[in-house]
Amino acid sequence: MKSSHTPAMVFAAFDDPNLIAHAGLVPAVRLAERCGLDRLVAEKVKLTGVTNGAGTAADAKAMSIVGGMVAGADSIDDLDVLRHGGLPKLFGGVRAPSTLGTFLRAFTWGHVRQLHSATRAFTCNLAAHTGLIPRGDEVVFVDIDSKVKQVYGPAKQGASFGYTKVRGLHFQLVTVKTATCAPVIVATRLRKGSANSGKGAASLLREALATVRAMGVTATIVVRADSAYFSHKVVDVCRKAKVHFSLAVAVNKTIHEAITQIPDDAWRPIKYASAVWDEAEERWVSDAEVAETGFTAFTSKKKRFRTTARLLVRRVKRLNPISVPDGQGQLFAVWRHHVVFTSSPFELLQAESQHREHAQVEQVFADLEDSA
Repeated sequence: MKSSHTPAMVFAAFDDPNLIAHAGLVPAVRLAERCGLDRLVAEKVKLTGVTNGAGTAADAKAMSIVGGMVAGADSIDDLDVLRHGGLPKLFGGVRAPSTLGTFLRAFTWGHVRQLHSATRAFTCNLAAHTGLIPRGDEVVFVDIDSKVKQVYGPAKQGASFGYTKVRGLHFQLVTVKTATCAPVIVATRLRKGSANSGKGAASLLREALATVRAMGVTATIVVRADSAYFSHKVVDVCRKAKVHFSLAVAVNKTIHEAITQIPDDAWRPIKYASAVWDEAEERWVSDAEVAETGFTAFTSKKKRFRTTARLLVRRVKRLNPISVPDGQGQLFAVWRHHVVFTSSPFELLQAESQHREHAQVEQVFADLEDSA
């Protein structure tokens, strides 16, 4: 098979005024309306003090932006997709990209907080209407993490250099997932590119946990995060919200001393990487082992912040056996340690495995990178 025309002589145009390229927007917009997105934006987002009419009809403009993003728009100019073909016959109140750009540029920090309030209420309505979070699951995992999004142009507000060495904005997000559902974003916050990973995490987590409870979740909640979020403020939020925490911890002198107190016979092999199941002994033969001990954290803080919980330790041999020449193995095994400070009610192997699944939040960031 081959083309019957040369490319230079072929021209294709979708110029039928009745053509609908994004018919899937119809159920998406109806769902948004049914869950009150437009109403909530109108009630909560008040762009006072702005000029050029940027603060009017916030509900119609927000719905136009959401509709454009659902249709694949990833820039302000791309939002014109909503005015192509027969789409204006299906939707009313669609605003021009220039109008939407003016609207977005009028937002201040306070206005963004108003929008967050509308988003939280909408997420609760959406969960009730669609069952985003299954009610029957016994454990709900709340994951918090951050990501630097590269931006271009030094004039962009908040854009600066952070640990990634690129100019960007450093946003945080909180997701909720269970054993039977994919991660759902329940809270976000945009910050300067130079912000520390854990900056503002406690307040964002407090809002996220309130949203999760407002969604009707009554199951056991476990908050998971990496070592950037290991702080007395984050743990205090979890304790006040009556949820469990599972936080990675950097190995410093104090942590190392706690690890050395673990008896040699307390280490248990786990299914990890190249683990092999030994049928005779009914156990995993693995270079990775786990153990736990008690630990009191934040002893340098006020007494009310001091927390005693479990210290889960996973150790993995540093040396890659594939790269070791014959006859040059180690006399003594040298381990690298991965430590988790947790109040998890689950037994050691299950609690440690559950924490490792926190890495799935990276897939959420990957999806965000590839979407609007």
